Amino acid sequence: MQDVTLVGIDLGKHSFHLHGQDQHGKPVFRKKVSRKQLVEFFATFHACTVVMEACAGAHHMARKLASFGHQVKLISPQFVRPFVKSNKNDFVDAEAICEAASRPAMRFVTPKTESQQTLSALHRVRESLVRDRVKTSNQMHAFLLEFGISLPIGQAVIRRLSAVLAEHSLPPSLVSILERLHAHFKYLSEQINEIDKELGRQLAADDLGQRLLSIPGVGPITASVLAAEMGDGKQYGCSRDFAASIGLVPRQYSTGGKSNLLGISKRGDKNLRRLLVLGARSYMQRLDKHAGRLADWVRAMLTRRHPNVVACALANKLARTAWALATHHSTFDAGSAAMPA
Repeated sequence: MQDVTLVGIDLGKHSFHLHGQDQHGKPVFRKKVSRKQLVEFFATFHACTVVMEACAGAHHMARKLASFGHQVKLISPQFVRPFVKSNKNDFVDAEAICEAASRPAMRFVTPKTESQQTLSALHRVRESLVRDRVKTSNQMHAFLLEFGISLPIGQAVIRRLSAVLAEHSLPPSLVSILERLHAHFKYLSEQINEIDKELGRQLAADDLGQRLLSIPGVGPITASVLAAEMGDGKQYGCSRDFAASIGLVPRQYSTGGKSNLLGISKRGDKNLRRLLVLGARSYMQRLDKHAGRLADWVRAMLTRRHPNVVACALANKLARTAWALATHHSTFDAGSAAMPA
């Protein structure tokens, strides 16, 4: 097996399928191993290129195999799918991964560090808690409306639910249900506040996160997500590549030499894209309080484009600015900074 230069791994929960080939693309071996056997196999195998799909467990396995001296590459599953031949099985998937990795123009995913993965996990937990809190709030609003009590929109009145219940005569069983939901609502709010404090502490100790906070429209949550997902930004060739990776550039459908640009592609991390768009909208709402080249650019855009279009364009610009700050180790200057086009 000394002539093996490329090994594709089809990852699984308990079993892993390996496909090894030489520098000419000729298959050398196929092997099915357990997780323990996989680690033992690569611990004694000569240094080569190992390729996997960027899916669950891939980043941990990439760090593990890289510690053995192998060059590890991760590929987005959508780029592997076209190389699957005919019928699909795990060995065919592993072969398709090798075939995709052999393409000179293939794009790879940078493995995340442990701290990046931990921070991403914390953000996902926070998102889940926020969704549960909104669901609980809506449920209380709906139950009260069934009994003719229409509350104002928002969570402020839910926090004073005891006063609302005292003003109206409701069945005791319904009051018990609402109190149980209210207790759950307060628990979720406490958990979200604790996670926000934890994110704030991590952000205070992160140099990149502090520099990202200098960007207008970028708050602690957005800065923390950017720091976790982007890292040092060197895996992207330019600022537009980063904006494209989160779906903030136009989707193109051109043919016959005629360019046709549609709306934003909406690819990549939808949560990060949502945060950047919300930050852009927040900046636009307080545009009269801002000055500098960025504010002038937004005002000029608003004179000829719909606010929704301007919000997406500004989110694109914020993403490019974040990439520039990460790669050039600088901070945002609203007055003199040259904004990316």
